[in-house]
Amino acid sequence: MANTATLEVNGEKHEFPLVKGTENEVGIDIKNLRSATNGVVTIDPGYKNTGSCESAITFLDGEKGILRYRGYSIEELAEKAEFLEVAYLLIFGELPTQEQLDKFHKDIKAQSVVDEDVRKIIDAFPKSAHPMGVLASLTSALTAFNPSSVNVNSEEDMYKAIVKILGKFPVLVAWTLRKKQGLPLDYGDNSLGYVENVLKMMFKQPNCEYELDPIVVNALDKLLILHADHEQNCSTSTVRIVGSSHAGLFASLSAGISALWGPLHGGANQAVLEMLEGIKADGGDTKKYMAKAKDKDDPFRLMGFGHRVYKNFDPRAKIIKKSADDVLGNLGVEDPILDIAKGLEKEALEDSYFVDRKLYPNVDFYSGIIYRAMNIPTDMFTVMFALGRLPGWIAQWREMRLNQEPIGRPRQIYTGETHRPFKAIDKRS
Repeated sequence: MANTATLEVNGEKHEFPLVKGTENEVGIDIKNLRSATNGVVTIDPGYKNTGSCESAITFLDGEKGILRYRGYSIEELAEKAEFLEVAYLLIFGELPTQEQLDKFHKDIKAQSVVDEDVRKIIDAFPKSAHPMGVLASLTSALTAFNPSSVNVNSEEDMYKAIVKILGKFPVLVAWTLRKKQGLPLDYGDNSLGYVENVLKMMFKQPNCEYELDPIVVNALDKLLILHADHEQNCSTSTVRIVGSSHAGLFASLSAGISALWGPLHGGANQAVLEMLEGIKADGGDTKKYMAKAKDKDDPFRLMGFGHRVYKNFDPRAKIIKKSADDVLGNLGVEDPILDIAKGLEKEALEDSYFVDRKLYPNVDFYSGIIYRAMNIPTDMFTVMFALGRLPGWIAQWREMRLNQEPIGRPRQIYTGETHRPFKAIDKRS
């Protein structure tokens, strides 16, 4: 394969180097395009064909249904690792030894106390506030309580900032839920594992002991692993571009949370449950809605099936389907919404229209079912997504800063008015 690509502009040929990744992805390095061609730029709305960076964190092949973190398959990590191990892998590049993992967890627990003044901030929110708005605000507020900037040239400073946010973020997640439900704010129990502590902080009632269900713990652990990173998606790209201005870690993460909030990104599992609620309100006839989904003239969209990136199947969905079945079976949940979900899943997996088009249930479909069964409110689903994505965002921010990437500054093609003279107000029609 040639090492360059040739682009002809206005009769002049220009050569640009090719960049090849370790998985044989090929990109054209056009960073000198504008200077070489006297002002010509590319235009790529949504950046679907534009690589914004070189990254060693996550490999994704949507056509083949492959997802790997630092070279490890998502299937093997979900089966053999726990969330905190995967977080360490994403951030620092290698799976931890037992000694490294124990220290990592100990250091995170040491940073799990949130300043009491943060309670005053959360008290100011009405119960009706969307949990994602609350979480983004609280994450940004952490900057006020940790005003010194991170010295990215100091491994010690970077490490302290990382364990600090990993310690405090689950507390903010739990408080966001407890505020919504009118429960006293809880710091959890540092004798528990990371995921176990999250569940206790979220669900412990003030007048009784909280009993952990190992099937629920395992399901949440897997969900967090499956959501931990996903290459240069909207929220991750937001974290990197905000961080490229040398904004701090907490501010960059807050921006990522806001990006994740959108219904086209992290809000997809919430949209699944809202769709199921709508089907229930209309009588719960799944066959009717499968027919509507197949009718190209019907505006109804079947949420939670197919994927924007995965053109075959979502490898994460295959993993989490079993957890969904286990959770529903173990908890013995009787819920017409979940019955509708199981009905849609069965019909889609057996209907040639969906099978031929590879419109399989995706991770958002199954994660919504699990969260519903765990009694997590629908508008908290994206908060749970953010909890899982946290180590990926940290890893991407850290990589961007260590690589000394330049500030993000996209170009545009201007399509507005050309130069025109100013008119006095009495001359304007």
